[in-house]
Amino acid sequence: MHLPRPAYALYERKLTAEVSRLRAPRHVGVILDGNRRWAASFGETAATGHRRGAAKIVEFLGWAEPLGIEVVTLWMLSTDNLSRASRELGDLLDIIEDSVRELAETRRFKLRVVGRLELLPERLAASVRDSVASTAAIDGLQVNVAVGYGGRYEIADAVRSYLREQAEAGATLADVADRIDVPDIDAHLYTAGQPDPDLVIRTSGEQRIGGFLMWQSAQSELYFCEAYWPDFRRVDFLRALRDYAKRERRLGL
Repeated sequence: MHLPRPAYALYERKLTAEVSRLRAPRHVGVILDGNRRWAASFGETAATGHRRGAAKIVEFLGWAEPLGIEVVTLWMLSTDNLSRASRELGDLLDIIEDSVRELAETRRFKLRVVGRLELLPERLAASVRDSVASTAAIDGLQVNVAVGYGGRYEIADAVRSYLREQAEAGATLADVADRIDVPDIDAHLYTAGQPDPDLVIRTSGEQRIGGFLMWQSAQSELYFCEAYWPDFRRVDFLRALRDYAKRERRLGL
């Protein structure tokens, strides 16, 4: 929808008022997709798209802060991204390092890293750890930065962590096999202690979650937006929240 500026502002205010009366999700996951295609549509490099997408993040979190949302998970780099051409990957890693540091420097968000940092170059991994540690005392919106993240890797890591915990406690493999259950995996996920995502948003028109929070999103509501991530607007976010609030959430089939 492309409206004249005054009409757009009026529509945004109307959506804001409507959403403020509706049920808000506690945890929103966002797949930040479309940076490269956005750049290509202007004849620009992938790095230009990634920079524009990174610049959108603080703005987006500012939309979420006043709505009662407790946790936002941002998928910034997948394990599959690590196999991209070296030049593009190098640019992307630099942009992510700058973006996470800038998030920490706002002093508004409590950061948690979600992913396998050991897959990243040590400089980036160390920088992300330092940025996350610097927000430990902040009582603000919890922001999970999914970097080097893959849903299958997360589940494998959770099982591995649980097995090690049980081995240290003296349990045998047979003991573990007899009693392992869903809460045991939950407690060893990267997002342990947080609510599962109520709503997962993917930009760029792709209609799949691609392994994002595979375990946690079993009961999530999914929302697919046509806009590329750099073009994602506050009205797009408000529409997603309105759509979520109007759904009848039913567990199971």
